[in-house]
Order: sequence, then structure tokens, then C-alpha cells
Amino acid sequence: MQGTSSVSFSLTWGNGTIMRKDGDFLFTSESVSEGHPDKVADRISDTVLDAYLAADPEARVACETLVTTNRIVLAGEVRGPASVTSEKLIELAREAVRDIGYDQEGFSWRRADASNYLHAQSADIAVGVDSTDDKDEGAGDQGIMFGYASNETDTLMPAPLYYAHRILHTMRDLRRAGDARVAGLQPDAKSQVTLRYVNGRPVGATSVVISTQHDEGVDQADLRQRLLGLTRDVLPEAGCRLKTNFTRTPPVCS
Repeated sequence: MQGTSSVSFSLTWGNGTIMRKDGDFLFTSESVSEGHPDKVADRISDTVLDAYLAADPEARVACETLVTTNRIVLAGEVRGPASVTSEKLIELAREAVRDIGYDQEGFSWRRADASNYLHAQSADIAVGVDSTDDKDEGAGDQGIMFGYASNETDTLMPAPLYYAHRILHTMRDLRRAGDARVAGLQPDAKSQVTLRYVNGRPVGATSVVISTQHDEGVDQADLRQRLLGLTRDVLPEAGCRLKTNFTRTPPVCS
């Protein structure tokens, strides 16, 4: 059994910048940790792809991964060397889950039922993606994406997303190091950062929400203070002043 708690913070920094009505807006970004089910599935699929490409740079892999309570399922189509066996892929999937940190009653790298339903790439797909003398190499799947670089941060990421990522990366690094500041926290977590913008520039945060899986029995007041301290470390140092407002979701099985 694990619980899930959400804590939220209201923050300002700098010298109490006066907000202007013109061009004043809020922007929110959310991040999920490496232990979020979507990220776990992505990590395992990436591991399968890496295994095939390491064995054959020309391999083709279309792998989907499903994870749920103590179950891992691989499915899709591949074209690659026979040296990448089903047993090897299941072993790699377990190692990925182990590296993330899952060894719980509900999801354990040791005990999870892992199944592999990957099979050979169909001839019809192969015809569509292989290059020939009169046809360029095709793409099995297509999509439309957009994005942009921003000078709000050194990494050129928009500030709300940058800080949402930073909070979870810090929690992950401390958890892996066995740091007391994150004692009792489990891999699954989310963070959400809302920044206030004036004239197109971020001037402060109106809220930071952290939702994290944790061991049953973790003291909520202690957890609140630990996450508050962690948030202080992550957000800008220029006179950061924090007002706290905490909410807690009921414990859930995980």
C-alpha cells in the first residue's frame, strides 16, 4: 500500500514586482516522473529499441509496452537478428523497472508477470518503409509536432516546464542517492508549475503542485516541510518568498 499526497505552494520572487494588468497572464506546465506509468512504458520500449539497434543498426522496431499492476506486456512488430531473444527482452524490461526503483507489492521488477508478443514485421509494412532503386526510404508512422526555444532559461526551455522538470529530477536524484529529504517517497510523481507573466516575461509563481507516491504511514506534516524545502532549492534564489497552501488527496493503492 502506498499513499499519494498533493502539496501546493504560492510563490513570488525578486523585490515584490508589481504586476501590470496589461500583458499579465498565467502559464502552467506539468511534468511526470520516471515512475509514472506512461514513462515506465516508454522506458521499456526504448530499451527494446536499443537492444535491437545495438545488435543491428538496420533493425526495424515498432514496440508498444503496457504496464499495469504487476504486469508488463510487449507487443508490436520487429525486424532484427535472432540473437535478440524473447528471454533477453524480458530480462531487459525487468532491469529497466528495477533501475526506475519499483520493487513494491503492486509492481515489482522481480515478481511482475512479463509477456512478449513482439513478432516479425509484416511484408506489407516492409514494402512501405524499405528503400529501393526507385523509391526513398519511407516512414512507418507520421505525425505533426511543434515547439520552440526560449531564452527564459539556460536550457532554452520555457520556464514553467523547466522548473516542473527540475523538481522531479531533483526528487529522483535524491531518492536514488538515499537522501533523507525524500525518505519514504516512491518513483511515481507529478509536478505542476504556474508562472505569472508580465509583458511576456516570467516574474513569479502563483502555485507549485507536487503529487507523489509514498510509503503508507508517512507523516504528512513532515512530508510537507521536506517538499517545501526541496522546492526552495529548485526555484530561483533571487529573494524567493514562499506562501504555502497544502492539500492532500486520500491514500490510494498503488
